[in-house]
Amino acid sequence: MRNIGCSRREVLLGGAAAAGLIALSPTARAARHRTVVAGLEGLSAPVDVLEDHWGVPHVRAGSIADAFFANGYLVARDRLWELDFGHRQALGHLAEVFGPDFVPSDTANRLFLFRGDAAAELARFPAQVQDCARAYVAGINARLAQVRANPDLLPPEFTIFDYAPMAWDVLDLIRVRAEVTGNTRAEIRRARLAARGGLSYDTLTTPLEPAHDLRVPNGLDVHAVSAADLGLFDVLQASLPLGRVRDAGDTEHRRTNSGSNAWVVAPTRTATGRPILANDPHLSFGVPGPRYVIHLSAPGLDVIGGGTAGMPGVMQGHNAHIAFGRTNFHIDQEDLFILRTHPSHPDRYFHDGAWKQMETVPTHIAVRGEAGRNVVLRYAAQGPVVSADPARRRATAVSATWLYPGANGLLVNIGLNLAHDWDSFRKALRVHTSPTNFTYADTAGNIGWQAAGGLPSRVDGHDGLLPVPGDGRYDWKGLQPLEMLPSTFNPACGWFGTSNEMNLPPGYPAQERRVSFEWRDRFRYNRVAHVLETTPRATIADCAALQHDTFSQLALDMVALLGDVPPDVADAAALLHRWDGRVQADSAAAALYEVWWSRLERALHALLIPADLHDLLPGPINATVQKTLLHTPDARFGADPARARDAMLVEALRGAKAELRERLGPVMAAWRWGTLHTITLEHPLAHAPGVAARFPKLGGARTGTGGDSYTVMARWYNPLSKGHDPYVATGGASYLMVCDVGKWDNSVFLNFPGQSGDPRSPHYADFMADWLRGKMQPLPFSSHRVRAAAVRRTSLQPGATP
Repeated sequence: MRNIGCSRREVLLGGAAAAGLIALSPTARAARHRTVVAGLEGLSAPVDVLEDHWGVPHVRAGSIADAFFANGYLVARDRLWELDFGHRQALGHLAEVFGPDFVPSDTANRLFLFRGDAAAELARFPAQVQDCARAYVAGINARLAQVRANPDLLPPEFTIFDYAPMAWDVLDLIRVRAEVTGNTRAEIRRARLAARGGLSYDTLTTPLEPAHDLRVPNGLDVHAVSAADLGLFDVLQASLPLGRVRDAGDTEHRRTNSGSNAWVVAPTRTATGRPILANDPHLSFGVPGPRYVIHLSAPGLDVIGGGTAGMPGVMQGHNAHIAFGRTNFHIDQEDLFILRTHPSHPDRYFHDGAWKQMETVPTHIAVRGEAGRNVVLRYAAQGPVVSADPARRRATAVSATWLYPGANGLLVNIGLNLAHDWDSFRKALRVHTSPTNFTYADTAGNIGWQAAGGLPSRVDGHDGLLPVPGDGRYDWKGLQPLEMLPSTFNPACGWFGTSNEMNLPPGYPAQERRVSFEWRDRFRYNRVAHVLETTPRATIADCAALQHDTFSQLALDMVALLGDVPPDVADAAALLHRWDGRVQADSAAAALYEVWWSRLERALHALLIPADLHDLLPGPINATVQKTLLHTPDARFGADPARARDAMLVEALRGAKAELRERLGPVMAAWRWGTLHTITLEHPLAHAPGVAARFPKLGGARTGTGGDSYTVMARWYNPLSKGHDPYVATGGASYLMVCDVGKWDNSVFLNFPGQSGDPRSPHYADFMADWLRGKMQPLPFSSHRVRAAAVRRTSLQPGATP
């Protein structure tokens, strides 16, 4: 980066000195390769930043607030376009930069901003958290002041699209609330299925756990429900129009696959007698990656790990006392309410026995290249009104836990980063909104789990699985406290793991509290549990290996169904029977299995789902349901279920063999799963003019990987994609971390593809090769290890903005 605030002589001296660094130690090199950044308004005292060869900044500040100032400044330095785009999207300011296609997105996001007293909400936080939030925003704005003074510092996107980043306000961290996590699309789907008499088919794609009967709520006219009822809420969930039309199925594919693995192991089950915490969040692959690794230290604070642009602090990592990880828990946090509107006054709706007036808020949206748009935001008793059809006398309102006062998705990390024990950790989670399994370990040897997130209090007769009438009968009764969600502290088995499966403990009042009935398959969790149970003394290396584990019990269970087969597929069946079930990139059997499984998905879907329901249930059949039905076929397969099942297995295998011969050639031994299961990273705006030339694609045909949606090393693909490469890896774990609790320097991590979002940076994709190999890297924490790893030093200096 440029030497902001330094004289030209200082810059030249720094460049000349670099020629003599080869013989120096890393610490000496960092001392000599020193950049001074002066004139940072909002910083109270100098801050020292040591960066290692991965570009991870280790911040040393004199106060906690100044450490968070550096957090904001450094994220803005390395991820400015990502930071600004997310900020604009959340506040509804994209159309003013990208044009009229973004007016629906801007309208939807403005509709779901927090509408209460933002200043009062901020004041509810402890003073220290408030100070850190203000400092973080000041750090971002300090970087913005620099790029305004020197536009050469702007990332390429701003030049390509000819606009400047927008300033931040600390109250934005309160106003921004939209964290869509629920099942509103599924609510609409189920109502439409009920209208066609096909509600029972829904559980083939989305089985309910704990077991629960789907019923149409009293008073709901399912025949009147349509996809249009989602309105702006569907816009909020959809992919943005970034230069190309994306397949709506791809959006749903990403939503249903996002997840994580996390586990903690007690001292009694580790080789060192110290706890181990491991975490690898699963998100869509892209560039820049979803995590930014940073180390913040000051008197009273010493925390390191992965954060995200626009959210202060560390999401997954450790401080000097505790380690913390997270995976997606499942809480049904949004519900649709169908309003009956007045025939003559469509802004009135019937509620609690009377006609009520919607609150209306006129809003102006600036649009690049044309006159702005005036829109009206509407609100009912339940929440924002996302659609209206005056001719049919109906509208739809949404209730969402994350809109409630006291809930916050952006400031929770600050409290977590400052926590020092189980009690302070759980206290910090009380404001956390998104449904999350938090795993915990501390230097005293304790381990724990706390499910967190806004939990609505629904009335009897409302399970959240279909829309309900908005006449007042089904309105929420507020949120339930954190204590209503499950947790465990020092479990007797000596470990705890979570992989997004249904993990409500035995005896938990699931029907009463209605947390969720929709969860992920247990395949990843079952593998983690098996390995942890059979590893009496786990090590950091064991846990890192488990994060990269590609063994699939599901695959072996499916292969076991193949008995006698016709001669034309005998070689394919033999290949599968010899296979060890590891979905490795270099495996021919893995390639055959994955294509076979995908074809079985389609065949079973065609058999089980009536053709007139394919538009509502396009597939696939849930993997657990598919495995169960193929192992125990029933009358839906015909008069001889086992024989029909066997014929389906063989026909899918025959098709898989033919497909692979076409894709990979006639020599079966030369087939490789990684040849199909490749990774290509491209900029979100890659299809817009000028972007591809400045942001070349990463990966491609030679970048293959192992794993699938059901292995611990999750690498999703979408066989139902309308593209020509249905087996490409679209998501998985890009940030991985294993913590040796108490001997923190032994901790390891990966952060794919790199720290920076700017292709001019050496840290744009420098993690890619090690990530593909699964080669974990040290995560230095102690002062002497940080100094030894440092290759660059930056001194942040306070002062008036130049």
